Amino acid sequence: MSNLPDTIGKPAWMTLPSTQAVIAALEAKGFAGCARFVGGCVRNSLLKAEVDDIDIATTLTPDQVTEALETAGIKVVPTGVDHGTVTAVCDGRPYEVTTLRRDVSTDGRRAVVAFTKSWEEDAQRRDFRLNALYADAEGRLFDPTGQGIADCMAGRIVFVGDAMTRIREDYLRILRWFRFHAWYGKGEPDQAALTACKALKGMLSGRAAERTQKELLKLLGAEDPRAALRLMAATSVLSAVLPQVKALTRFETLVGIQNEQLFETDAELRLAALLPDDPVVARDTAERLRLSNALKDRLIEAAGKEPRIVSWMSPREARRGVYRVGLRAFTDRVKLAWAASIRPATTQQWRGLLALAQTWTPPAFPLTGDEVLAAGVPKGPLIGEVMREVEEWWIDQDFMDDKLAAVERLKAVTQGMVY
Repeated sequence: MSNLPDTIGKPAWMTLPSTQAVIAALEAKGFAGCARFVGGCVRNSLLKAEVDDIDIATTLTPDQVTEALETAGIKVVPTGVDHGTVTAVCDGRPYEVTTLRRDVSTDGRRAVVAFTKSWEEDAQRRDFRLNALYADAEGRLFDPTGQGIADCMAGRIVFVGDAMTRIREDYLRILRWFRFHAWYGKGEPDQAALTACKALKGMLSGRAAERTQKELLKLLGAEDPRAALRLMAATSVLSAVLPQVKALTRFETLVGIQNEQLFETDAELRLAALLPDDPVVARDTAERLRLSNALKDRLIEAAGKEPRIVSWMSPREARRGVYRVGLRAFTDRVKLAWAASIRPATTQQWRGLLALAQTWTPPAFPLTGDEVLAAGVPKGPLIGEVMREVEEWWIDQDFMDDKLAAVERLKAVTQGMVY
């Protein structure tokens, strides 16, 4: 007798008026049970985890889905009609509604699909057995592969059917497997999946950069992705995606610091920890992965080497560092330096550096260009040079809150200058 659950009950997301309205609209067009929740919302509900997205599978065709939703006054967005997907927007919440389908042909990037009425056929084209789970409007579970519920509860990430076949349908499923192992995997990894990922890793080159970076950042955003990264390194999948990575030591230490000391999850900083401290490498990596400009700038700034960050920095040196590179870059560098440190006894010093940076507000430089001009410096680049010289003095004075002293320094700098 199986002890596995056969229902997810009725979690809060299922009882939302908007959720019920979408299901009611689809069933009014078709029949009771023609639409079922699928994938992540079912899996996470089984695991008592947070549900972000609500996906629905249905026997209705995209045209029928569109007609049903519009009849019910629900907004429809044709997000992927060719592949059977439309998005229902109800009370501001999106619901991805996809017609049951089977693959006709694939090329490792995109698939040609045919619609079907078979839940079993639809399940066979999904990636992992724990994702090929369905639940009806009452929360009753349907497990066409016969192993999805067991995998979910045991933390097994197993491809539906043959792993090599599933990966050849979409080569980014290699990264997806490691991402799911980081988030949900327990115990020993599935050897068939590992073997297939290793054998086909060369096909990751040339994949869509946007999807690659999305999978990578989601993987790094798991609470503890260290075991998954070790598996990626052991199978050479990591070098296929991030050839710049030479070691995992700093990355692994950073994850430990984040989990045990800082209580934060920062996928972007974890990516920085994987890369060498070289702004050129950071820029090249960001451009190859087509990261956002904001993330590219963050990686480049985190890789900077000046000022040198050490645990025994004085408060004065720390303030100088925050002023020169900004709060985010300084705290990123502190955390990376902490992770690279071989002196764990300095934990309190590292925490003290972070606290100082986060509680100190850099003051504004007390002089303006107009005041330099009034001191007799002619318009042009010399104004900037004079301001920088006075500013360096002001920084050396630990940001003295004395404008008169800054004015006196300005006079001293400009005295005797020949224009």
